[in-house]
Amino acid sequence: MAKLERMVQGGFDTVLERLTKGILQGSVSASLEDQADYMFADGRVAVRVFERYSYLGGNRLTMTLIVTEHGGQTQVTAITSGGSQALFYKINTFGEEAFLNKLEALL
Repeated sequence: MAKLERMVQGGFDTVLERLTKGILQGSVSASLEDQADYMFADGRVAVRVFERYSYLGGNRLTMTLIVTEHGGQTQVTAITSGGSQALFYKINTFGEEAFLNKLEALL
C-alpha cells in the first residue's frame, strides 16, 4: 500500500476532472471501477476507485482517490493497493508506487 496526501490549488470540480482524466489517459489498462459523491452544507467529497494492470509487477492494482472540499480548500488523498504477488507479505510495490507517481505528476 502506498499513500499520497496533498492540499491543492484549484476548485473542487476542476481538480477532480483533471485527475480523473489524467489517470484514465495515463495508462491503457486504467479504468474507473466505481465512484461516490457526497454534498454537505459546508463541503463536498468525491471518491473514485481506479484499477489498472501493472506491467512491472505483473498484477492488477487499485487506487482509491478522495477529493474533499471544505472551507474553500481542496484536499486530495490517494491510496493504492493490490500490487504484490506474495501470499503473506508484500514483496513488490513497484506498481503501486508507479500509479501514485502518475497522480503526483498531475498535481
